[in-house]
Amino acid sequence: MKTLAIGADHAGFAYKEMLKTWLAEQGYAVRDFGTHSPDSVDYPDYVHPLAAAITGGEFEQGILVCGSANGVCITANKHAGIRAAIAWEPELASLARQHNNANVICLPARFVSEEAARAIVTQFLETDFEGGRHQTRVDKINC
Repeated sequence: MKTLAIGADHAGFAYKEMLKTWLAEQGYAVRDFGTHSPDSVDYPDYVHPLAAAITGGEFEQGILVCGSANGVCITANKHAGIRAAIAWEPELASLARQHNNANVICLPARFVSEEAARAIVTQFLETDFEGGRHQTRVDKINC
């Protein structure tokens, strides 16, 4: 069973909860890094532990959700070894995996439907990194 890390701020809470249930139905084990309510929170408090768990080898991939996806994406990408990408369409999730070997997908809850969120996550999880010429570029990302 593949395990995934998931986290969100208050604006992404409802989508996180929906995705957790749906992913479990798809056969994934999901660890929830929070938040655990729709009350206002500071997203870095949830993103940093999730990113650290991925860079520490506990998880291969993660999902982050906030209103625009910008804050969680910026924060996650502060961690060397995290390649977080924002996707608002499934094709962007596919390209993030194929070309950038993204290991965290960031969803903008205020700008995508639940159906679109599931389609984006599906593409992220089912698409492989192409390697080749893209590997050379990915190798140059970390500072």
